[in-house]
Amino acid sequence: MISTLLTSAGTVGTSLRVLTRAGVLRPYSPVVLARLAKVLKDWGTGPAGGFASLAVRAPGEVGVVDELGELTWAQLHARSNALARALRERGIGEGDAVAVMCRNHRFFLDVTCAAAKLGADALYLNTAFAGPQLVEVLGRDRPAVVVHDQEFHDLLAEAEVPLRVVAWVDDERELPEGADTVERLVAVHDDGDLEPPARHGRTVILTSGTTGTPKGAPRSEAGVDAAVALLSAMPLRHGWRCHVAAPLFHTWGFAHMALAMLLGTTLVLRRRFEPEEALRTIAEERCESVAVIPVMLQRILALPAEVLDAHDLSRVEVVASSGSALPGDLALTWMDRFGDNLYSTYGSTEVAYAAVAGPADLREAPSTAGRAPYATVLKVLDETGEEVATGQAGRIFVGNTLLFEGYTGGGSKEVVDGLMATGDVGRIGDDGRLYVEGRDDDMIVSGGENVFPKEVEDCIARHDHVAEVAAVGVDDDDFGQRLRAFVVLRDGAGLDQEAVQGWVKQHLARYKVPREVVFLDELPRNATGKVLKRELRGEDA
Repeated sequence: MISTLLTSAGTVGTSLRVLTRAGVLRPYSPVVLARLAKVLKDWGTGPAGGFASLAVRAPGEVGVVDELGELTWAQLHARSNALARALRERGIGEGDAVAVMCRNHRFFLDVTCAAAKLGADALYLNTAFAGPQLVEVLGRDRPAVVVHDQEFHDLLAEAEVPLRVVAWVDDERELPEGADTVERLVAVHDDGDLEPPARHGRTVILTSGTTGTPKGAPRSEAGVDAAVALLSAMPLRHGWRCHVAAPLFHTWGFAHMALAMLLGTTLVLRRRFEPEEALRTIAEERCESVAVIPVMLQRILALPAEVLDAHDLSRVEVVASSGSALPGDLALTWMDRFGDNLYSTYGSTEVAYAAVAGPADLREAPSTAGRAPYATVLKVLDETGEEVATGQAGRIFVGNTLLFEGYTGGGSKEVVDGLMATGDVGRIGDDGRLYVEGRDDDMIVSGGENVFPKEVEDCIARHDHVAEVAAVGVDDDDFGQRLRAFVVLRDGAGLDQEAVQGWVKQHLARYKVPREVVFLDELPRNATGKVLKRELRGEDA
């Protein structure tokens, strides 16, 4: 079994070292090894096989902790068996799409595993969708069933959905008469093992939708090589407890759920992120790792010093951040407060992991995206597809085993010699690290000069009075385009437009100074923390 896994991971020697260091390779009895081999042969390395293998390897260990309590790996396996039977009774089978609109809790895992055991595709919906976005995505991808938290019932009213199942229930009294819930279905169906389907289901994760309607990005089972890539750059360990604060429905949260299948990580989940509650959860649940998006770090650091000091995070060895760039000196501020435990991963829904910056990288270069992890090719190309010189900006392309298969609605990202475009512009510095300068469609030309908003955003973010900032290009009759900055001030701070412009003038070229500064109470963000720049530009979705 182990040799089969390692063959798919690439170079056997490197994979052995990475997996041994992470504590994945450990002794099992011949009986357990035989059962594991059968599970992986029958079910593959996706959610069906991955979580079923944990029910064999560590049946009594706690797999999930949420607001309802704890579940062991054996209990999770049995629950998804029962739910799969219930969905099959309702006509769900191989090749169907099962849409999931759930926050972070046990039912997310229930339906993920149940869909995989049926050979169905799991389509993960953003919990921050507006009604029109939701209707458009469901109309395009046409799932056979939507499993959703009760709070989204009204939001789904306009969508044509053949079947609904309620996951998290807030108030039983407000459920429609006869409504199916995951808990009821699990309670009344056989939870014994099923026969494996002929087809393995796919995972369909939606893009962020910061520039329009989110697109579905499907992937088949990635195998152990995906985990080896990330573990080569991030010292996660077998048996840790991880507070996954990042949404499970998006790439980064989902990645940590998938890593749990290999590492046996106890997933500590909460439905909503609140900064002080997150600190309390990490401390009380004795978490060694935390999966976040950068805005969560910002919100934690914005808490009063006495609140930060009240929670012991000394057990935390890895704070894994992804989803957007770390603004300004956020990395240094975090590590000065909580220690050198921050790892920032750069990637996209389409290419998954492209680069990882560890604490040493972030200490030396807080704005870096890091270096390519194991079995990943990272290149910066010009418009003709040729690699640019060190230090020169170009379009970022990535090659690995995790590239998506093309959007569910048609189309794909540009591919050059097997490398896929991330949609960003960046450069490889003299230090060998990647520096991302912004989206390839974010660059503006103002008075003949090229300006990337991210550089200006990072500059303004370093001002002591600034909590958040975003910059966009807008049309200008005289200069073609001009930069407009949107600034959120810290509580009690006082800055005006001239002060912000003066700060930028001190640190950057004059043509990079924003011609307008707009002060907001908060920036518009989606559920994964990305700023919705189309809203700042006043564009329609």
